Amino acid sequence: MRAGMASSGSLTARLLSLYSPCAASAAAAAHSPAQLNFVHGRQTIPDKSTGGPEFDVVNPATGGLLCRGQASGAVDVQAAVKDAREAFEGSWRGLSGSERSQFLLRASAIIKERREELAVMEVKDTGKPVYEARMDVDSGWQCLEYFAGLAPTIAGQHIQLPGGSFMYSRREPLGVCVGIGAWNFPFQIACWKSAPALACGNAMVFKPSPLTPLTAVALAEIYTEAGLPPGLFNIVQGDGETGQLLCSHNDVAKVSCTGSVGTGVKVLQQTAPRIKPVTLELGGKSPLIVFSDCDLDNAVKAALMGNFLSQGQVCSNATRVFVQRSVCERFLERLLDRVNAIRIGDPQQDGTTMGALISQSHLDRVLGYVQRAVQEGAKLVCGGKKYVPEDPSLKGGFFMTPCVLAECRDDMQAVREEIFGPVMAVLAFDTEEEVLQRANATDFGLAAGVFTKDLTRAHRVIAALQAGSCYINNYNVVLMEMPFGGYKMSGFGRENGMATVDYYTQLKTVYVEMGDVTCTL
Repeated sequence: MRAGMASSGSLTARLLSLYSPCAASAAAAAHSPAQLNFVHGRQTIPDKSTGGPEFDVVNPATGGLLCRGQASGAVDVQAAVKDAREAFEGSWRGLSGSERSQFLLRASAIIKERREELAVMEVKDTGKPVYEARMDVDSGWQCLEYFAGLAPTIAGQHIQLPGGSFMYSRREPLGVCVGIGAWNFPFQIACWKSAPALACGNAMVFKPSPLTPLTAVALAEIYTEAGLPPGLFNIVQGDGETGQLLCSHNDVAKVSCTGSVGTGVKVLQQTAPRIKPVTLELGGKSPLIVFSDCDLDNAVKAALMGNFLSQGQVCSNATRVFVQRSVCERFLERLLDRVNAIRIGDPQQDGTTMGALISQSHLDRVLGYVQRAVQEGAKLVCGGKKYVPEDPSLKGGFFMTPCVLAECRDDMQAVREEIFGPVMAVLAFDTEEEVLQRANATDFGLAAGVFTKDLTRAHRVIAALQAGSCYINNYNVVLMEMPFGGYKMSGFGRENGMATVDYYTQLKTVYVEMGDVTCTL
């Protein structure tokens, strides 16, 4: 079968058939749980006797049911981890980096050819516009290609010592790694976690969010088609209880989690008894600082990308936009023009620039933040309302208008807490010293940005900001070469870039004596 042509029996083809609006497809979706686990190279249904509850997979743009899934219990987690460990201890851990890279390159090529169908699946699963879903798929294959290139370079050091003795070090894989994904970038996160794990010689058991479980399984199918040995990338579906079973499993060597701060705390608690290494990419309340000397049009565009991409459901979003007082009014005028041009609607249409939020409960939560902000004295410049598209097929979707809040204060709930929706808080400031103190006055530290034409000030401000991923005169640019991660309660560890190798390998040092042993006893 040619790469890019999904067979009629493939997961991708079967799930896409559920997207048809016909009554037969709707009935099929509402039937017994779909085969959304993936163990030893094939799709499976969790063991019903020990599995968790069934859950609905809903299209956020319509509110309609895509399919049903079932959470995995102890039997399924044990099977997936055991299978991954056997695959790791087989030939995989002993392959060279060059040999491992070939599997990743083949998988990357398949993703490229299936870009459109994967993007359609991602749209149905997340509600984001199709143009964004295509970018997410591109980020996935780029990640695989990057770590395929990095795999042959993973190496230790050789250090010459006195008397002809020497020391060398080895970078060795950890074993079975667990990846826990978030619902906002399901395909991208599955790639970001699996590619470095596999490149470094590990196996991975991945748990997607039950809200967006589909494209991770499609990735597992692609890995299998690319020739990856069965068991090296397994999928178990489920909620927090499934995650706990994975984190506490004795044969799991490492956990990488993307999620909320609350989820990160639970992961730390569950891995602590076995002292497992953990990578956490958690929430944010990131600042974007706009100085009066900047290119204001570029600053406005960055603020848009830093607040309304993926309906604002991005952990690194710059939801606190600090604008120097002398240009604040002009900034808001230009911002409002751009926000009013955002096209909300069917995320499958190329002209749509904003889709639906992930669920009704999340939409209600975001709208609640807007209401409280206004009650606390914020000025509602635009948006912040539930939106009902004219298309009757979208009447049940979870849409809202993009919101800009002005005249905000640092103590407002909407300014302090992560909203995770299309809500921008604009705050005026006067001096550099003032804005730095205010920008850093948060428990989060995921990202930050500054707009200014003063190169010295740009670097000075970035050096003072307490954040792991920073930008000068741009925002939310994600490249595989750039390590991504946060400070403080936004987590620790990094994804992407060469730094990731440190988090998916362990370092072994070896001393070699070339002379006699010195003994003082």
